Amino acid sequence: MKRIAVTGGSGKAGRAVVDDLTTHGYDVTNIDVAASRHPDEPTRIADLTDFGQTLEAISRHDAVIHLAAIPAPNVLTDAETFRTNMMSTYNVFSAASTLGIRRVVWASSETLIGLPFEREQPRYAPIDEHHPLLPESHYALSKLAGETIAEQFTRWTGMTIASLRISNIMEPDDYDRFPGFWDDPRRRAWNLWGYVDSRDVAQAARLALTADFHGHEAYLVAAGDTCMTQRSRDLMEEVYPGVEVRSVAGHETLLSVDKARSVMGYHPAHSWRDHVS
Repeated sequence: MKRIAVTGGSGKAGRAVVDDLTTHGYDVTNIDVAASRHPDEPTRIADLTDFGQTLEAISRHDAVIHLAAIPAPNVLTDAETFRTNMMSTYNVFSAASTLGIRRVVWASSETLIGLPFEREQPRYAPIDEHHPLLPESHYALSKLAGETIAEQFTRWTGMTIASLRISNIMEPDDYDRFPGFWDDPRRRAWNLWGYVDSRDVAQAARLALTADFHGHEAYLVAAGDTCMTQRSRDLMEEVYPGVEVRSVAGHETLLSVDKARSVMGYHPAHSWRDHVS
């Protein structure tokens, strides 16, 4: 499995994924509607909401990492966000099935678990993959639809699909903003103070290509810690005093990556604490 199609390879996560795969010896094609920032990384321009373009773009590859999407709520209208994300994800799964590609890794989202926690509180923390799915936006709803489609394609075809429920993606330059969060824990409580370095997203995507599982599985992908200086248990007691807090130590993440650790061998290697004194 050496030829990998990466959709959305020009984006924040995509750039890190393309770099990581290339470093590890994979032959990578970036498929996007926008050209890569790196002139030595050619981009195959394709609109993935069009099935024919999707089929042609990912042909002659061994696996697909599907990151292309409207990346958040309120970028486009609700209907266009849902249409774009749902159709592009369906087209990638369907094209992969048609072409006999057996492994797809794609960017689902932490938002499925109820983010932002305004209408309802989390049921418990650290949150894991068993937490109820409570999409609060049309963006999150598109990710829920994607996971449902993934479940059925794996049942129909026997292909393997990993849904990475990725936390709020950060690059090193973003960490300069973190001290602005610390005075008011409620400012970043919307996702239980979670984040993930783009390089760890890339690690997770690469590991999911060869991880030993079958069918469809979802994995939370987050940093190993929170974005805060306060202890994780103290944050929960201050902002969500009625929520059950299970085993958590120090500044440990409240978005559990235990499943990704045990199945894929994922170990978050990057923290804002290495950049901000």
